[in-house]
Parts: sequence; structure tokens; C-alpha cells
Amino acid sequence: MTADPVDPVDPVDAADPVGPVDIAAFTTAHPERPPAPVAVDWAAVERWLGLALPDDYKRLADTHGPLDFGEYLWIHVPCAEESRFDYGEWLRETHRETRIAARQLPDAERPVVHPEPGGLLAWGTSRGGDTLYWDTSASADPNAWTVVVRHQGAIPGSGLEPWHPYELTLTGYLRHTVRDGWELPSPPGPLLGPLPGSAARTAFLPTAARWTPPAPTEPRLNEAQRRTALDTGTGLDALTLLTAPPATPYLGGGSWQELHEELGTCLPREYVTLMERYGAGCWSHWLRFLTPLRTVDGKRYVDHVATTRDAYRQLKSGFPESFPLAVWPEPGGFLPFANSIDGDEIGWLTRGDTPDDWPLIVWPRHADQGPPLEQSLVDTLLAWQRGTLDTEGLPGLDEDDDPVECAVFEAWDERAYW
Repeated sequence: MTADPVDPVDPVDAADPVGPVDIAAFTTAHPERPPAPVAVDWAAVERWLGLALPDDYKRLADTHGPLDFGEYLWIHVPCAEESRFDYGEWLRETHRETRIAARQLPDAERPVVHPEPGGLLAWGTSRGGDTLYWDTSASADPNAWTVVVRHQGAIPGSGLEPWHPYELTLTGYLRHTVRDGWELPSPPGPLLGPLPGSAARTAFLPTAARWTPPAPTEPRLNEAQRRTALDTGTGLDALTLLTAPPATPYLGGGSWQELHEELGTCLPREYVTLMERYGAGCWSHWLRFLTPLRTVDGKRYVDHVATTRDAYRQLKSGFPESFPLAVWPEPGGFLPFANSIDGDEIGWLTRGDTPDDWPLIVWPRHADQGPPLEQSLVDTLLAWQRGTLDTEGLPGLDEDDDPVECAVFEAWDERAYW
């Protein structure tokens, strides 16, 4: 449902930091997913951020909670929902992506990003991939912070394409997206919308709860350990120092012998050793090592091999020049054991005198097929975790990333899909 047109307002009033109205004045609650507040400890959140936040944002969160606004914008507030959303993690990843994107701009036009003083601070995203921030350099008073949007695509007339600053606070910006026309004498820029005047609990956060800022922690590694993990150490010892393995690795309920018999081959000993140290799980929020000994029909490792083999053969039949690999159990065929969250497949080319001779290879989803990787499995993982390897399917670290902080392993259990 589209809200009634907003009455024209004076530009000075539109830029009023807090304004006389709440967003309820120009929105209608969704009948099936009405907004619902989530308790927020604002003092703790602001201590963690190192900044006070705008009053209209805190009022919005206290009244409405995480919000799907106008059926197009997601307004993220300090909340958490298991395996789906964590406010702190969302800010960290959004600001990381922002810093990377900002490097495409000339130095003089490049915005700084929180936690740098005066940096952009994210508060929302759009279904179209836009990211919405406050410009915390706009004023010492957070109630006067204005909105900056990183649009998907260049914005005509903007001095920071595709970045566009708006002389509007959060409430002012939202109010002017719900419109039938421009209310200001001079349009403030390419606003999103016009959007419906609807407000709904974010669909993917139906049971969002209080978010607790992470407590300060001591560095995981001292300087000597960092040197070993990042520079001087080798093999599995260096990898386990850099990326801590779980106390109880999960492999599934079967045995290696059963798997080898069903596959028709043994697997490389280095892979077996690595899996017995780490088990199934996700490396650095990107690379998923499948559960090798799972026995649940439809979710077994051999089921994934069969599905991947069939998909590759189908693509190869239509585009043989783009899909040059044979697939297991063909001689020298590709045998996957891991994949990325983006759909890249990592496996072996089953050629050589023994499985221990099989080279690694990546079947990239968004690039042409490349050659086999030069290093062994453990050395490849170690180089990637250190940030010294960057290949299709295994993207490198950003220049501002700390490899030790990024080198994490999320262990799975029997509830995992793969």
C-alpha cells in the first residue's frame, strides 16, 4: 500500500536533524509482518562504536525494530538472529566492502569509513544492492548527520559517482522516498523510489533478539606466534597455529574405508589428515569443506560428487571449449571435495601414480577454467589464509585485513547441510 502524498515541506524543516515526526506518520504497518521492537542497550552499543547515534534512529529501533521499509530498504538495528544476522558482523563486513569500493575513487574524493574519525557508518541496504550510511563528519551532533548512499551504478550529476551525499537526515531521507513528486524546491539527488509507505518486520529476521557487543579480547597470537603463523612456519603445524581447529572435528558417521569403497578410490592422505584435524566446516566464511563420512541419503559426500559430475557434463555438452575437464571416474577426472559460498568447486584431477600425486584444481563459477594449482592442499590453504594466494575461487585478502583475524574456521556438526 502506498502512503498518502507527503505535504511539501520547507528545505530547512526537511533537514531538521530529528524532526517533529516519527516514521509512523508517513508509513503503514504491514498486515502480516508488523514491525516489532527489539531491546537495545544503547549505552553498550555506543561504547562499542565509539560514537553516539542519532536520536531518530534509536527511536525507530525502539519502536519498530529491524525494518523492511517501503518494500525496498532494510534498516538494520542492533539485533541478532542465530546464523542469519549479527549487527556487529554486518557492520564489519559492510565497512570492509565499503573501504574496498572506495579505492576505485580518486584520492581526493575517497570517503573514509568507520571506525576512522568522521567515517561513513552504515545503517541500511536496499534490495538493489545500494548501501546507506551516515556521514559522521557532517556534525559533532549525531542528530545532524546526513545520509550518503552508495548506489549500484553511476549517478548522473553526482560528484562521487556512484556515491551520493544527501542533505537529509535518516528520517528526512526516508520521508522523501515516500512521495509522488519532489517536495523540495531543488531535488536533493536521485532518491530511491518513490517507495510504498509500508513498514514491516524484516522477513529474514522473524525472531531477532538483543545484540550484545563483543567483549574486548587479548590478541589470539603473540608476536612470535604471528611470525610463525604468517611467515616462518610450514605445513599443518603453521596452519593450525594460524587457524585454530575445533576441539571435536565432525566427519560424519561412516568410515574412510566405506567411503573409499563406494568412491572406487582412496583419497589423498594429506586430505584425510587435514580432515581428521579440522573436520567439515567453513574456512574464513568462504570455503566449505564437505562432510566426507556422512551417511544421510541425499547429503553424503558421494551425492555431492554425483551432482557436481552431472552438472559439469551437462555444461560441457553445450560448451566444450569452456568446460575442458574430464570428471570422475573418467581417467584424470575432476573429483570435488570443497566449494565456496559463491559456487566455485575445489577438487583434484585424479591423475598420477597414487592419490597423493593428484594436483588441486578450482572449477571457478565466474571465470574461465585455469590450470591446476602448484601447491599441495595444506600449503594452498596456508598461503590463502596468510593472504599470499589469490586465485579464482580463492579470493585474496584486502590490504587492510589482518590475516590472523580473518583466518577462522567454523566447524560443522550433524545439522549442517553438506
